[in-house]
Amino acid sequence: MKLTAMKWQRFLPGFFLSAGLALIPWTIWLTMSLPAHHESENWRTVWAGFDTAEALALIATALAALRRWPGLALIAAISGTLLCVDAWFDITLEAGGKHLLSSVLEAAFVELPLAAICFWIALDVERALLQALPPWRRAALRAIAEPASKEELLATFRDDR
Repeated sequence: MKLTAMKWQRFLPGFFLSAGLALIPWTIWLTMSLPAHHESENWRTVWAGFDTAEALALIATALAALRRWPGLALIAAISGTLLCVDAWFDITLEAGGKHLLSSVLEAAFVELPLAAICFWIALDVERALLQALPPWRRAALRAIAEPASKEELLATFRDDR
């Protein structure tokens, strides 16, 4: 069965609403049932893998901006999300720990501002791409994009000699 665009438009909101609502009791259950303390044998692997994904997303954002790739908004949104998640886990896992201050400072001055830039790019990708250009190229694009007025067009064909 082929799903048309109209069927997708009706299906997707309900699907994601259901998924979000289903997570509420699941989260409550996890909060009540998980132990307060847990040790993991692969702690380094988890963080190294997460930081690798974060680095790759940021590099992909840079490459997408340089190449003016249409998927820049998506990649920037992924990068911003990973940065927010990194800040969240750094702070919550250090709550009461000796590295809490450095985690808060890193989140406040590195991760969250960079995430904000990524989300700005995702929301306004056209302007972000334009700002990434050298000034001479921006001026040339504006000159091409802005149509000449009727008077300017007539003046080019008028012989004022």
